[in-house]
Amino acid sequence: MSRAFTKEDDAQEAPIIPPRAALPAGMANYVTPRGLDKLRAELEELEAERAKVEANREDAAERTRLITILKGKLSALTQRIASAKVIDPREQPNDEVRFGATVTLRTVSGGKPNMKRRFSIVGVDEASVEEGKIGFVAPIAGAVIGKKVGEQVTLPMGRVKEIVEVVEISYE
Repeated sequence: MSRAFTKEDDAQEAPIIPPRAALPAGMANYVTPRGLDKLRAELEELEAERAKVEANREDAAERTRLITILKGKLSALTQRIASAKVIDPREQPNDEVRFGATVTLRTVSGGKPNMKRRFSIVGVDEASVEEGKIGFVAPIAGAVIGKKVGEQVTLPMGRVKEIVEVVEISYE
């Protein structure tokens, strides 16, 4: 590639450190025991990665950039672990939706009739759409927390307001 398309000071630009999942200011960092284990495993992986990068002496500029990124990630992760408040789902009331619950909702009106959704309410770092886990700060979590089986909730789904019923609550 021609030097005309590169910056000479690329190595001196501050690296971008990806932020962790959003946690509103002043909000407790609730995690499940499994969520805390995942955070601790992530910490071990980052520390191992940092040790590997520090041992590599081939490209000093790239090494420095990677170490800076890893230190930023480690700092944010360490703060997240230190602020974690572990809530064991097995200690929650079985008849009410709380942190750690796995909830099944059935659409009553405003969407596909009788469509069921199932998800677990977890910490922000543990949330994963693919795994059916939503962060406790998500609007749908806030709408169902405190509800019991048989109660209905109105969920704003874009332009449509969907009414759903809580049909099952479990804690695993």
